Amino acid sequence: MSELPGWVHVYSGKVRDLFVPTGADGLDDTDSVLVVASDRVSAFDHVLEPGIPGKGGLLTTLSLWWFDQLDDVPNHLIPDHALVGERVVERIPGEVAGRSMLAKPLDMYPIECVVRGYLTGSGWAEYRASQSVCGIPLPAGLQNGDRLPEPIYTPAWKAPMGQHDENISFERTVELVGRDVAEELRRLSLHVYERGAAIAEARGVIIADTKFEFGADRESGDITLADEVLTSDSSRYWDAAAYAAGRTPEERMASFDKQIVRDWLAANWDKTGTPPALPADIVERTAARYRELLERLTGE
Repeated sequence: MSELPGWVHVYSGKVRDLFVPTGADGLDDTDSVLVVASDRVSAFDHVLEPGIPGKGGLLTTLSLWWFDQLDDVPNHLIPDHALVGERVVERIPGEVAGRSMLAKPLDMYPIECVVRGYLTGSGWAEYRASQSVCGIPLPAGLQNGDRLPEPIYTPAWKAPMGQHDENISFERTVELVGRDVAEELRRLSLHVYERGAAIAEARGVIIADTKFEFGADRESGDITLADEVLTSDSSRYWDAAAYAAGRTPEERMASFDKQIVRDWLAANWDKTGTPPALPADIVERTAARYRELLERLTGE
């Protein structure tokens, strides 16, 4: 999508498109950004075909719900309506209503703020090789899917489009953004994860790990939560009942995220060339899990 009434397209990421008001000179000269979530799905740093029908709306609804729960952390949202005379005017075009957020522009930090509460994914692979994750030593004898003694902060460098994100040490984040900002990013990330994990657990869902993005408010300089938050794309979600009852990693980690896509792709692609198209049943199963997670968490 490249045209919306009153808005100009300025950037497309793997799954989101950004627009600024007509007349603004890009992201550096605007007081508002329209963030439109597409139905595109990505895995292993590739955008896959086909997309997941309804995904953009589901993830936007979930992000907005989480921003409401996390009201003690500044976020990038601004009002999506305005009063013109006595008339309330919606600022989000009808063409993308339900899958868009209106946000203030931020000076984004080049850090993906990853928090892990459970040992899985790339963390499990690294642990088997070194008994550590991103340089953080962990106890011996842990198994795939085990809960960690306490959540750990394992940042990554946000690579440009087409390149792989790179796990980095905390000291490397200090070099990139300064010690004060690095420590606050770590503190906020652990705080948001722990609060979100408690809310999810009360609804029968485990947040195994997640990633956040933050930017600096251009007026106040405040560190501000941005992009999506605790969605099925940015987090690993497991069914708590299945986790408690499961004996194998697959039984324990009944997921509500795009792990179905990752698993199918890992089994059917060698990570060279263009990824194969997703089968219809993988697309529908993924969409169904996204919908179930939204219902579990929000009751909607």
